[in-house]
Amino acid sequence: MTPIQLLQRPTEPASALPALAEVIGVAGLRVPDDMTVEVALSVMAGAHVEHLLVCDKDEQFTSSITRAQLLVVRDSSAYTDRVRLRDLLGAGRPPGVLVLSP
Repeated sequence: MTPIQLLQRPTEPASALPALAEVIGVAGLRVPDDMTVEVALSVMAGAHVEHLLVCDKDEQFTSSITRAQLLVVRDSSAYTDRVRLRDLLGAGRPPGVLVLSP
């Protein structure tokens, strides 16, 4: 099993501007966008949460994703075990928009 590193929310903000997650009122477990769907589902099950906050390589919040959304993707005919959260959320899309190409 591959070890994962969960991103911790800093106790002090890095800048005077609030993080996107704070602006839209989202709180939750932060995970990197290179996490696979299967690992994300396992983390959610272990942490007993229904959504995850997805962060980029700079640990900045980019989107959130729910267990229900991940289950839809996993049950898709286009799904493989290599699909990562960043593949679903993609750059340039509004937060929360899932795209899985066939």
